[in-house]
Amino acid sequence: MGQATAESILLPMLGMMLLTLVVWVYMYIQRIGYCIRNRVRTQDLTTPDRVAELIPAPVSYSAYNFRNLLELPALFYVLCLFLYVTSSVDEWHLVAAWLFVALRVVHSVIHCTVNIVIWRFYAYFASALVLWIMLVRVVLRIALS
Repeated sequence: MGQATAESILLPMLGMMLLTLVVWVYMYIQRIGYCIRNRVRTQDLTTPDRVAELIPAPVSYSAYNFRNLLELPALFYVLCLFLYVTSSVDEWHLVAAWLFVALRVVHSVIHCTVNIVIWRFYAYFASALVLWIMLVRVVLRIALS
């Protein structure tokens, strides 16, 4: 791998954003398709409880994953922006950022399809561990400088 630049950390961020877009599109294809095939009136979907009553869980897996993509990845975005702004990006952070994205892709594929919880947990835990190591590494660098 070549020399990491501050700008290079923006690409994994873009990767996460594209993953979020793909899950969002898939979520609407799933839900709209189900509603059309089963004649579910959109007005009946006024609350999460009503959605859970009228739309089976497997159709909503992607919605649950979409929400998940707006939780822990938010810290990833902030951390990457911090690395960018402070010009603290190095090869280790760049590899870790891409690993985080890859693990989140695996997590999303599992969550949106077969939803085998233990597989999903392993992917989630591994991605979280990568993120926490990135964060601790930044904090230690600041504390020790």
